[in-house]
Amino acid sequence: MIKNLLLLLLISIVITGCASNNQKYVVASDMSEYAVLETNPNLDKNLITNLDYQEIISNNEYKKILQKPKKVLEKQKQLAHVEAALMEFYNEWKGVKYKFGGDTKKGIDCSAFTQKVFKEKFNLKIPRTTRTQVKVGKTVKKAELKLGDLIFFKTGKIDRHVGIYIGHGEFMHASIKGVKVTKLNKPFYKKAYWTSKRVIN
Repeated sequence: MIKNLLLLLLISIVITGCASNNQKYVVASDMSEYAVLETNPNLDKNLITNLDYQEIISNNEYKKILQKPKKVLEKQKQLAHVEAALMEFYNEWKGVKYKFGGDTKKGIDCSAFTQKVFKEKFNLKIPRTTRTQVKVGKTVKKAELKLGDLIFFKTGKIDRHVGIYIGHGEFMHASIKGVKVTKLNKPFYKKAYWTSKRVIN
């Protein structure tokens, strides 16, 4: 009964509490559930001796928090755009055979493939060869890969390979078996992994 009365008291405080520029937001706990309340200067704290409460944010900080979802939505929209562009390009080139030095649908090599993706889908110019592409952009750790990052491999003593990360632990590339999507943790590529670069900000 007391617990129910206490709950009704807290609800009435939230509904009738007056807002002000100096209001503070607190988190309260009755050991079983939490609620966010506005403090009331007229509140008799003796009535809530069973509650643990503490100030967590000011009114200005609360307003800043409300703005964060917009930034998150913008980032999600950008990632969705990148993903759609990559998949569109891949679907156009899927299965095209590998040809060293090639850059058409009659045959294409790995660096020509990545160069075309960035030029046609993001209007970004990157060098033509794998050895020059690895010098552009920002180096990122393998564990921090994001959509559109370039992934480089040392596939031989002097041979180098490049692909584009498309998320979910996969990358698209012009392999010796043609344009395809491959798992990054595939034994051959896991062992051959060299470095990664971020060209899209």
